[in-house]
Amino acid sequence: MGLIVQKFGGSSVKDTERIFNVADIVTSTYAKGNDVVVVVSAQGDVTDDLIAKAKEVNEKASRREMDMLLSSGEQVSASLLAMAIEKLGYPVVSLLGWQAGFLTTSDYSNARIKKVMPERIRKELDKRNIVIVAGFQGVNRFNDITTIGRGGSDTSAVAIAAVMHADLCQIYTDVEGVFTADPRKIPGAKKLDVISYDEMLELATLGAQVLHNRSVEMAKKYNIELEVLSSLTRKPGTIVKEETKMEKMLISGVAKDDHIARISIVGVPDKPGFAFKLFSKLSNKNVNVDIILQSIGRNGTKDISFTIAEDNLDVALEVIENYVSNVGASTVLHDENVSKVSIVGAGMESHPGVASEMFEALYDSNVNIQMISTSEIKISVLINRADADKAVRAIHDKFFGE
Repeated sequence: MGLIVQKFGGSSVKDTERIFNVADIVTSTYAKGNDVVVVVSAQGDVTDDLIAKAKEVNEKASRREMDMLLSSGEQVSASLLAMAIEKLGYPVVSLLGWQAGFLTTSDYSNARIKKVMPERIRKELDKRNIVIVAGFQGVNRFNDITTIGRGGSDTSAVAIAAVMHADLCQIYTDVEGVFTADPRKIPGAKKLDVISYDEMLELATLGAQVLHNRSVEMAKKYNIELEVLSSLTRKPGTIVKEETKMEKMLISGVAKDDHIARISIVGVPDKPGFAFKLFSKLSNKNVNVDIILQSIGRNGTKDISFTIAEDNLDVALEVIENYVSNVGASTVLHDENVSKVSIVGAGMESHPGVASEMFEALYDSNVNIQMISTSEIKISVLINRADADKAVRAIHDKFFGE
């Protein structure tokens, strides 16, 4: 018997039938003598619906007010699940993020968790209550509600598991674990029994939507073993933990990210300091830069291209255009019609030729590569968005085809 933290995503609680399915999973875990803390996301497409409602009222609503609005989705899920568990005859209490002790920074819509003070959760567990926590949210030093980014309920769950030294943190979703590619789009995708934190972090950062990258970072930092599994089939899932001692797979998975944009700055003066000053200004606006490509200088100028999250495009363009107009760059171009396709695998370190196989798969499918980025355990390429699904299939067949 121990403390188990269970997180359920939006698809797991999207309607009454699935809410009672989750209630059955939670109460079965509790009935075995475990303390149970449950973290929930907003139902189904509720968050997207709330964003659409906000845009009907104000296209440029402040992030503070957006957090006020979006945090309500998780409140609905938490209370409805508590009602279902009550109906099954079990003791339960639902808590909002601030009631559960989540203190965050003041970066509305993308706040970071500063600390979790779990006294209230402990008191409720001592009463033998099942505790349900609204994920994705907290409160800042001004007592304003904040949200911690899309997919942040995963991070909420891992944070609770870390601070309370949970025995297990289970992330329930609508797929049966971590696959070599999105099983909803790639029929031949294979489920992994185990994956390392580093590989999972790369996949999550590169577009695999099964886990939020900040939750994996936190799990690695505090050595919290995660299990990713389906709330619908109740089969064993994928364990995410420190590197296993068994022989590493060459490739663990193929990921795709459609939510990116490419910016190119043409005709930059070929002088020291430009990149440093530019990327510092973007960093100050919380714009994360990914793949970077700089041309060899010629005729006293060079070109710099890089990718960012699509959501940050307007902010980034404003920063860039204000800066480059003062330094004499000739043109700023941007393209939202791009995708990033990546392969991840710890086995790459000791196996030469992985990149050439990936590029061969793209060549055979007539997919043009715009930019390339590599590390010890991943290779990413930037391609036209229309080619992204075809590229993932071709690469997956290359490495995982029978």
